Amino acid sequence: MGRQETIANSKSGRVMAERASERMERRVLHVCDAAGTLVEYWGFKSIMGRVWTLLALHPEPLAQIEIAELLGVSRSLVSGTITELARYDLVRSMGSHRNAPYVANVDVWSSITDVLRSREWMFLESARMALEAAIEEAHNGEPGPYSIERMRLLLGMVSAVQKLLGLVIAVRRPGVIGNVKEWVESVVTLIDALRRLS
Repeated sequence: MGRQETIANSKSGRVMAERASERMERRVLHVCDAAGTLVEYWGFKSIMGRVWTLLALHPEPLAQIEIAELLGVSRSLVSGTITELARYDLVRSMGSHRNAPYVANVDVWSSITDVLRSREWMFLESARMALEAAIEEAHNGEPGPYSIERMRLLLGMVSAVQKLLGLVIAVRRPGVIGNVKEWVESVVTLIDALRRLS
């Protein structure tokens, strides 16, 4: 094999590696966008999901400027997002200097359960209390055109979902096999209870 052929093969190998790297980067950015859509559905900013996912999938810690360049967003947007993610303990700095890189905390279960406890649990509690007040009002007076039985059915459904959410919140680390088995058995019991209510 001649020198020129060796150089040509080397260049060809580099080009193929660069193309493969670019394809992989596009795939990862697509995953970041999908994660952004998911967290936006949960009521958070899309950029939070995108930044966290990029940090979680990247093999090395990334500085804010690198995150901004990879995601194609402003550094100020990344800076605010990093502050929010740090508040939820989802990212951490790898140094104390201003441009220190960040890594994702991939043990997100405690953050998820904290959000479920402070938000979804309160929505369900509000619905439960409103239904109980409506049922009490119907018992104390004329229910009018409203069905007490359906109010009770809805109350039973809300209570069952609240119990299910309580189980999810209680399992701090679902990776523990014993907890997962117990959790699944409780879910099955609750599903059976919901079927009996309908």
